[in-house]
Amino acid sequence: MEWRDEGVLLSVRKHGEGSAIIEVFTQTHGRHAGLVRGGGSRKMSPILQPGAQLSVEWKARLEDHLGSYTIDPIKSRAVQIMGDRAALAAMGAISALLCLGLPEREEHARLYARTLDLVDALGETPDWPARYALWETSLLADMGFGLDFSECAATGGTQDLIYVSPRSGRAVSREGGKDYADLMLPLPRFLRMDDPTDDRAAVTDALRTTGHFIETWLMPALGRNKLPSARGRLVTALRP
Repeated sequence: MEWRDEGVLLSVRKHGEGSAIIEVFTQTHGRHAGLVRGGGSRKMSPILQPGAQLSVEWKARLEDHLGSYTIDPIKSRAVQIMGDRAALAAMGAISALLCLGLPEREEHARLYARTLDLVDALGETPDWPARYALWETSLLADMGFGLDFSECAATGGTQDLIYVSPRSGRAVSREGGKDYADLMLPLPRFLRMDDPTDDRAAVTDALRTTGHFIETWLMPALGRNKLPSARGRLVTALRP
């Protein structure tokens, strides 16, 4: 068995004396692990950094074996990520959520495209925190927990949608939610319009909403009772 692909490096862990097991979110083979011989060496350390774009060739005797990777670097994002504390925290959150949430070896083309856009933006564009929040909505959707911001769950209207129901994950208008405003989650305009912003207060509101559904919907489905600590570090780093 063998194939070639490219993808974003998510995690690296040493294996034996000089090798490493890496997990890569690939374009057409999903989250896929493999052994890199020599991957634990000093020479390979600058290449095998989470967030790096790699060309990979995977080989194994049988399809269900771990297999081994031969890798070629395409793009290093170490400087842009390591130079920004919040961007580094974001990469940690991305890796943690993908490694925990994505079924192994299952293609997720739309989420892959969104992940690629996000890691390219980390530390480079002012609106990357908003892109991260939008990425979490894509993660939820791909895992079967999509949020619906198309119309008010209470009135059916499409105007003045400013809340999200914490139970249904559907948008609620100002009028529809006026009697329960203190129980509602915020719906920043950029989250509803899928249009990134550099407004950090709006991003904080968005992460409160997406975090609620990741914690109450996705984590229990994965047998977990709380969010990964890496995600909490990101929220702390992004506070205005």
